[in-house]
Amino acid sequence: MLIRLMVVLALMMALPATAQIAPARTWPELRDAVLDRVNRNAYPLTGYNKEEVREVLSRINSLDRDEWARSWIAQGNRHLAAARAAEAGDQAKAREAYLDAWRYFGFGAWPTQNSDGKREAHRLGAEAFRGFARLASPAIEVVRIPFEGKEIVGYLQLPKAAGPVPVVMSVGGLDSYKEYVVEQYGPGYIAAGLGYMALDMPGTGESPIRIDVGAERIFARVLDYLNSRKDVDPKRIGMMGVSWGGHWAARVGIVEKDRLRASVNWAGPVDGYFKREWQVKALGTREYLFDLFAARAGVYGATDLEQFLAYGPRMSLKTTGLLDKPSASMLLVNGEKDSQVPIEDLYVMLRTGSVKEAWVNPNGGHIGRGPGWPDTRIFAEVVVPWLARSLK
Repeated sequence: MLIRLMVVLALMMALPATAQIAPARTWPELRDAVLDRVNRNAYPLTGYNKEEVREVLSRINSLDRDEWARSWIAQGNRHLAAARAAEAGDQAKAREAYLDAWRYFGFGAWPTQNSDGKREAHRLGAEAFRGFARLASPAIEVVRIPFEGKEIVGYLQLPKAAGPVPVVMSVGGLDSYKEYVVEQYGPGYIAAGLGYMALDMPGTGESPIRIDVGAERIFARVLDYLNSRKDVDPKRIGMMGVSWGGHWAARVGIVEKDRLRASVNWAGPVDGYFKREWQVKALGTREYLFDLFAARAGVYGATDLEQFLAYGPRMSLKTTGLLDKPSASMLLVNGEKDSQVPIEDLYVMLRTGSVKEAWVNPNGGHIGRGPGWPDTRIFAEVVVPWLARSLK
């Protein structure tokens, strides 16, 4: 026991940064946190059935990632079977069952695919979601754009209109992939008369590249594609990124200011987020359910803490010389009490470059969530109206 204690102490002394990171939740703590989120219909469990989630959790007894994935996959398979059975006779029922299947598969893969089971859950989730897309109205097109020997995969949904329509490139975050964008934001865009292209940010989902300086070129390629379509108005293309995705909305809003009419950085990293001091502090947040370090490191391809901490600063908009440059019309959104992305990142962007607009919830956490202001309300009352005014 004494030798084991000395080894632990030696490791803590060798990696002083890790000593400041809060320990991960135990399985009982994680189980209770998941139940709390589903009871509140809160991210990342928006739209899930409470009793089904309890059933899923009852089959899990540890933090093992494959055990986690297996139980969520079992639930997803039930809905997938129901969807396939209903498709011939009741397409509305099949559509909802496909969406439910994606939810359970998707959370089995959450927040990052760092085990065989989680990778299988992600594969099944994509398959189920494409069943939902196939039956959607208006149609959801699975778009595949050639890119550097690989492909960019996105979902394009356009409102029914007589002529070319405005379109928002809508980018998910660290763990809210393009399928989540379609489910959560797609109906709001369409109701406002806006088309959208749902995309994975670099390093997540089906993105062909990881995060690095210059990775915004995938969005330049998407802009090329949208400009080539007769049903898209090339003069009314916007972008919205949520959480980590907001970084790309900010970056692309600057480097593509002549082709992008408006951009929303919804709680995205700008500068302070990438600093060692912030990461050591933020990796201990309980605002995130679990595997935060694995998710954050995975988008870079980093394998250990020191590599991760050294990699991040190269992505700062200040370090890359973009902060002071002019941009497309831009809206910045977040909560004053965000524990995942420093609120100062919003203010430093607001104070530099072109004139911008901002919405800050003084009592909000990450992306502005707070009492009376769930994600859905912020999107419906702040983000979509601003984009509609800017693009229409």
